Amino acid sequence: MRPYTQMQVGFAPRLAALYAGLFITGGIQLPFFPVWLKAKGLDPQMIGLVLAAPIVARMITVPLVARAADRREALRAAIIGTSFLGVAGFVLVGLAEGAWAILIAYTLAALALTPVMPLAETYALKGVAARGRAYGPVRLWGSAAFIFGTFLAGFATDTLPARYLIWLIAGASLLSAIAALALAPLSAATPPLSEPAKPRQHLLRDPVFIAVLAAASLIQASHAVYYGFSALEWRGAGLDGTAIAALWALGVIAEIVLFAVSGRLPPLFQPSVLLMIGALGGALRWAAMALDPPALVLPWLQLLHAASFGATHLGALGFVARHAPAGQSATAQGYLAIALGVVGAAATGLSGWLYGAFGSHAYAAMVLAAVAGGVCGYVAHRTRRVAAL
Repeated sequence: MRPYTQMQVGFAPRLAALYAGLFITGGIQLPFFPVWLKAKGLDPQMIGLVLAAPIVARMITVPLVARAADRREALRAAIIGTSFLGVAGFVLVGLAEGAWAILIAYTLAALALTPVMPLAETYALKGVAARGRAYGPVRLWGSAAFIFGTFLAGFATDTLPARYLIWLIAGASLLSAIAALALAPLSAATPPLSEPAKPRQHLLRDPVFIAVLAAASLIQASHAVYYGFSALEWRGAGLDGTAIAALWALGVIAEIVLFAVSGRLPPLFQPSVLLMIGALGGALRWAAMALDPPALVLPWLQLLHAASFGATHLGALGFVARHAPAGQSATAQGYLAIALGVVGAAATGLSGWLYGAFGSHAYAAMVLAAVAGGVCGYVAHRTRRVAAL
């Protein structure tokens, strides 16, 4: 038992380091990659198209890599391999010149990058479940690192030419790849289950699973205008990079608080209920943003990120963790990642046209996406309750 105990002690810090690397990258990329694209001469429509590029990558690589990881029980190896390929992808993007060259390079980078997160989430959910720990308190370190990355990029935009931002992203992705190397092999660290899991029908024939995929993907896709154009909108309104980073950080802090208490939430907050809470938070948030609120209101709206993103994320992952058949955890996460990617990329591509045509009023379309996701969450909730009777 002693060797297992030693590995157990180091599991959470190693996993937290991986999340930190991944989310430092995201903290730089999400708010400020569009700023880099604009500095490279891309217009809003082309920015939306580039940001939508991962749709093809998710559909191709995520199911292939996830199934291979499930069959070979090679989650750690898959995370390491895709992480280092992602570093190479960002270097390729940084060297690209011209809108179409950037689009092609970013698509190639996405082929490597898109499997990393669903693989990491599968690794995390398996590991924390085996140790009787909650997912949220470990995942919050990723959110904290996201704040660091956002402030780092915000400071960089105030002191360096925007065309150098891509190298911050590439460097941060290297940190996550190095952290992946430190992960313990999951099979060696995970004790055997006391009894085999009950077989379930194929995931894509399960109406509740499909409803949850639709709910999560629509609610998360409602962030498309925010992710793609909030930094540009706020810079145009006179906010500097540090102020923009602070606004993004405030939303993530609210998310961290939710993750920290997620293990203590009452049983009422089951995954489908969290999805509906996320939809409500998103609808309220984007309706207010569509009215072009003054800067003093923005911090209060950012607090709704705990609902629109945080509750939706916990609801979707919580459902997948409980519902995936034995031996299909990574595959189930892959299906979720594909749904999030397809719907999110479509919304991102559309957001470029909407923002170019309507400015901040484009958020009104995001209200509709959040409401539609809430309806799907309610269908999943009702269908599961009826099936249990």
